[in-house]
Amino acid sequence: MENRLTFYVAEEAKGKSVYQFLKDQGLSSTLIKQLKQDQSICIEGISVNVNRKVNGGEKVELLLPCEDSEGLNPEPLHFEVLYEDADLLVINKPANLAIHPTFNHKSGTLANAVVYYWQERGVSYRFRPVNRLDKDTSGVVIVALNAYAHHQLSRQQGTEAFRKGYLAFVHGRIEQDQGEINLPIGRKESSIIEREVREDGQHALTRFRVAQRFNDATLVNVELLTGRTHQIRVHFAHIGHPLVGDDLYGGDRTLIGRQALHAEWVRFTHPRTKEEITLLAPLPTDFKQLLLSLKTD
Repeated sequence: MENRLTFYVAEEAKGKSVYQFLKDQGLSSTLIKQLKQDQSICIEGISVNVNRKVNGGEKVELLLPCEDSEGLNPEPLHFEVLYEDADLLVINKPANLAIHPTFNHKSGTLANAVVYYWQERGVSYRFRPVNRLDKDTSGVVIVALNAYAHHQLSRQQGTEAFRKGYLAFVHGRIEQDQGEINLPIGRKESSIIEREVREDGQHALTRFRVAQRFNDATLVNVELLTGRTHQIRVHFAHIGHPLVGDDLYGGDRTLIGRQALHAEWVRFTHPRTKEEITLLAPLPTDFKQLLLSLKTD
């Protein structure tokens, strides 16, 4: 499937090499090298070398390479599409669905489901998730449909241009209305899965705001300022408020059969149009049921 990118050379870029011009547009060196090998870089319709100098007003066109699904087996698993265009597929991932096949989950993953979705539409892409969620965390997952979009969004992560927010139910009543948890996180020495707060861990910053208090639980809006593995789960467990349902970190599964964590929204700059995009993932059914089951005075 053809996927073209078009850039126009501004006067101030005159005299730069095609390579440098494309780097300035946010292309990775790897993608530029592949486009060069495929002779897929054209100026005014003529294939050019990356050493050629550009002139103001010229149109630079790139034909992005066609890609396949790298051997992933298509499977008809349900997911909700929140947004889709030539560069992105944004999904509301259900809980109990791993993102990508692993040694323990070779099938039945979001990757298998997305490949089936593409196959039904007669298209083929490499599966490139921009952000990842734990198997039992529901909510927004962005899949880039080409290397350019993936590189652009990956560069945005960790900056103000890329923001993501979560909803979480935690045990106990958090009395402060809002706050930050700024504690480093690293792998627990006795486990290959668990993380913990530790002095030699990576910087991790979580911001939260109380949305609603119940007798024995609190609903919080959470924003990640960093993206460490299990960050929300570890931070809230460390301050004495493990997530409801998160038995790995001290939560109770009586009311919900998984950690009560939902990636509710994401905000980013579109890689092609440069528009700010904000997307919201509706609450899953088990979250709605949990909300109804919790009591207030």
